[in-house]
Amino acid sequence: MSIRHGLLALLERGPRYGSQLRTEFESRTGSTWPLNVGQVYTTLARLERDGLVAPDGEDAAGHTLYAITDTGRAELREWYERPVDRANPPRDELAIKLAMAVGSTGVDIRAVIQSQRHSTIRAMQDYTRLKATALEALESGQARERDDVAWLLVLEQLIFQTEAEARWLDHCESRLVRLSLTADRRAAAPEPPQATDDDTPAPTTTARPRTARTRRA
Repeated sequence: MSIRHGLLALLERGPRYGSQLRTEFESRTGSTWPLNVGQVYTTLARLERDGLVAPDGEDAAGHTLYAITDTGRAELREWYERPVDRANPPRDELAIKLAMAVGSTGVDIRAVIQSQRHSTIRAMQDYTRLKATALEALESGQARERDDVAWLLVLEQLIFQTEAEARWLDHCESRLVRLSLTADRRAAAPEPPQATDDDTPAPTTTARPRTARTRRA
């Protein structure tokens, strides 16, 4: 859905052809989510089917141009105004990997966490260096402001995401350590004594109270 609406957003600026849309999409997002031309044209065909874009002639080189329709503009406005739905979160390979590793024989889940943590920190450092470069370009006036501001926002989202992932990995490791210690304490606890026949207490007898009849006898 993000590709679909991303192309609509680019077409709102004027008619474009497929390769041009791919180049502008990757420029705006810093090639974080690369597209291939086939994917772009497949999406354009679906947008045309849904009445959101329409062919708009050709350019001087013979490329078929596409333009956004009024219905497409309304769809784009609604997309901007609608919060991103988190009811069906995208599958996260790392979360699935750790979930499968728990209880799997022959898998050192703490080693899996350590390996991922190193990779996550390296990625965060790379994103931070790219952010510094983007900021320098913006402050020096050497950048195309619209695309570089967009790329900066994407970079900062990636930095926040990797920071959160690193914290989550720390939490997972601490959680596993606590659960392991709890399991060890339970295993080391002595078994409660089992009752036997010899331990069965003898029944107690209660003396009958003396009544007036027994006293007279």
